[in-house]
Amino acid sequence: MVSRQQMMSVAHFDELSPDVGELDEQVMDRLLADHPDEAMSLLITLGDAVDAELRSKARLLAERIVIDMARRGRAVRGKVGRLRSMPLRDAGDLDVDSAVESVAEAGGLLVDSDMLRVIDWERPDTAVCLVIDRSGSMKGEALASALLASAAVAIRAPSSHAIIAFSGEAEVVRSMSTSEHQSTDGVVNAVLALRGHGTTCVANGISAAIAEHESARCGRHLTVLLSDCRDRSIEDAVPFARSLDELVIVAPAGDAEDARSLSDATGAVLITVDGPRDVARALDELLSRR
Repeated sequence: MVSRQQMMSVAHFDELSPDVGELDEQVMDRLLADHPDEAMSLLITLGDAVDAELRSKARLLAERIVIDMARRGRAVRGKVGRLRSMPLRDAGDLDVDSAVESVAEAGGLLVDSDMLRVIDWERPDTAVCLVIDRSGSMKGEALASALLASAAVAIRAPSSHAIIAFSGEAEVVRSMSTSEHQSTDGVVNAVLALRGHGTTCVANGISAAIAEHESARCGRHLTVLLSDCRDRSIEDAVPFARSLDELVIVAPAGDAEDARSLSDATGAVLITVDGPRDVARALDELLSRR
């Protein structure tokens, strides 16, 4: 927990919270307009305040802002396709070969429309597994990035996504196999409740992602690893990473050396981001790919 005394040296804190239990949303709006990444990091920090009323207000505001930011991107889903034959009542191009066979079988009589079929693309959804590094460095900007990534995934792949948080052990925050729809704010709240602790073990996070993908019947299986990959046993993660269909590592632009090494060793795509607001844009690009 963070005390008011500890926060007094932080820029703009006295404006944002002029007194105990107070949170000026107009000041936050101005800070978001001028310095969005710094403002989000400050708000996330206030969500861990000793002041219970300030903490509650900060978390509610953070939830609203994160979901709003995540929704600004295109709500698209990356899909793969294959041709398949379907009943005529479905849209598509007439399956000529099937139609000729039906006419021949009818012996010159009118062909029952139920016997005619069309050809169209079958496009199964993308299964997305977001793997979040929640080791000791997960606070402020890192937690804001995790929140935005989680909200973006929940909005863009609502029925086929999993969220895993890992440090030394992996925790499934939201399972791919869950049959109940979880609202975006529910996902954000669950991630907001996470606190950084322990050392980093990427192998455990990726291993949990493999298990989650096994329960999803989708044409594309995308795993997004949100981490700087500072892991003393990173070589243990290499065989797991290589077994994934598609792995993308999202790392801070100023701290991506270890993530680049893992990318080189596994063939994973590496995307570097300058701050939390870049995360949703990166996920938009990933989920737009066919």
